[in-house]
Amino acid sequence: MSATPTLKLKPNAKPRVLSGHPWVFANEVDELLPAEHDGEVVECRDRVDRFLGSGIYNSKSQIVWRRFSRERAALNGAFLRGAVERALARRDATANRRLVWSESDDLPGLVVDQFGEVLVVQIQTAAMEKRSALVGDVLAEVVKPAEIIFRNDAPIRRLEGLPMEVHTRSGRSWEPRWMAIDGFDYWLDLQGGQKTGFYLDQLPQHAAVAKYCAGKRVLDAFCNQGAFALHAARAGAREVLGLDSAEDAIGAARRNAEKNGVAAKFEVANVFDWFNDPVRAGDGAWDVIVLDPPPFAKSKSALEGALRGYKEINLRAFQRLAPGGILATYTCSHHMQDAEIRGVIAAAATDAKRKVRVVEWSHQPPDHPVLVTMMESEYLRGYILRAE
Repeated sequence: MSATPTLKLKPNAKPRVLSGHPWVFANEVDELLPAEHDGEVVECRDRVDRFLGSGIYNSKSQIVWRRFSRERAALNGAFLRGAVERALARRDATANRRLVWSESDDLPGLVVDQFGEVLVVQIQTAAMEKRSALVGDVLAEVVKPAEIIFRNDAPIRRLEGLPMEVHTRSGRSWEPRWMAIDGFDYWLDLQGGQKTGFYLDQLPQHAAVAKYCAGKRVLDAFCNQGAFALHAARAGAREVLGLDSAEDAIGAARRNAEKNGVAAKFEVANVFDWFNDPVRAGDGAWDVIVLDPPPFAKSKSALEGALRGYKEINLRAFQRLAPGGILATYTCSHHMQDAEIRGVIAAAATDAKRKVRVVEWSHQPPDHPVLVTMMESEYLRGYILRAE
């Protein structure tokens, strides 16, 4: 018998873990283990005592068990090093990329983004929190970055009973600075900006949309630091406007445009209110509109309202789009499946009385790999559409 603590599934439970999903929820097990096992490695077995794998345990979380191996394994330096090396081997050797994507790279609750010589780490599970220093040591050894910034301030940490804090491995503050990404210089605050400092998952889409922008009038809604707008301007758009409700994001976008010598304007605005403002009626139509909002559905219970919001914003965009115009529309909520997204886009197109065709399907890039048995690992979807 193994000395490793074991979780046992309920006799009548039909958990997704039996179909390959790496999670087990608290209501799917016979009984919880004592809190002394929080953050430690625990085995899981089904109702007929079949071994399901080694995972990390947390009694404080609704997700009590997250599998990291189908074998008996320890979450030690050797395992972490091997998992990081395999994650690196799966990715192209580019300067700016996601190096580790949680369960998709067998490291539940660990997200690592690379910006040149700097790594930004998010730790989101109790087990990885207990091994935080070891994670830093392994990343330093394998990747050899100039600095590692731990952005342990994501709200999801509260679900694991973890505190909020930000620090660097060296203990020195990492000051904001200009960094080159995809041919542009961006003023990045990796220690204090949103998420890990920049949305690397949309890098391929900036170029995908830009090729439709030459000579066009372009609106970049929910623009954040202005990446879509900058690419559109450099591609030869005759007018570019970016909108975002965050003043710091608009300030950064303006600074980025000036630094890169491109003509793009940016305004602080609530995008819904901006579209609905009667003053906009005389503004004229846009040839290209980008909708890249934050997640409307942060939980399954919020999905119904999110679908209404997503339909509303796409309807307003269709109404403001010139004949033959391009709408690039995205969602970054894993709760919104592709059929639901297409359904609300279709409903918006119908209400706007527009014939809409798909020009390109969009998806998160390969450095954000999707596990086919875990729908939560797939979160970014989009369409580039042409509206007649």
